[in-house]
Amino acid sequence: MTWEVLNIIGTLAFAISGALIAREEDYDIVGIYVLGFTTAFGGGLVRNLLIGIPIENIWKQDYLFEIAFFAMTIVFILPNKWIDHLKKWVVFFDAFGLAAFAIQGANYAVSIDAPFIAVIIAATMTGAGGGMIRDVFAGRKPMIFRSEIYALWAAFAGFTIGLDLIRGPYSTILLLIVIVFFRLLSVYFKWNLPHNIQNDNKRSLDR
Repeated sequence: MTWEVLNIIGTLAFAISGALIAREEDYDIVGIYVLGFTTAFGGGLVRNLLIGIPIENIWKQDYLFEIAFFAMTIVFILPNKWIDHLKKWVVFFDAFGLAAFAIQGANYAVSIDAPFIAVIIAATMTGAGGGMIRDVFAGRKPMIFRSEIYALWAAFAGFTIGLDLIRGPYSTILLLIVIVFFRLLSVYFKWNLPHNIQNDNKRSLDR
């Protein structure tokens, strides 16, 4: 049950996130659906490739494709004034998708007895892979490499689950809340991982 809920939360959040960015980039309806589906399912595809899960498993989730399609259609038909308000929530939707899919990816890896490092990689790629592909399709620098701490929170989910520190639905919900909370904090306070010192100096001079 927890697995299905995480799937639905992650799919909804990332489908909306991808569709909103497509609206922001003024993409047509095809672009909205492509970006939305890519964001919602791209991370799962990458994860399956990396840890040896059959790729065709991704197509056995008919109801998730229907949920994503419905969410993206709503975003497409909403008036611009509503979209302007929704854009403020892109980071929240993205944080929720990141957390839900990172946990789901880590659990998936654990369920097939993957090694500890594979659990961390599965969590990171499931949580952040779809957003990375979305940014490439949207002609943006991938958030995973440059934005306020992003992929690290997905890796944290894999680390925690890989060490078997999370047991049961309540602890899973707590981990979800913690990841969303810290992702939003990292955006608000502009926390960043270390950059090259020379580049940091150059940015300071540019200011």
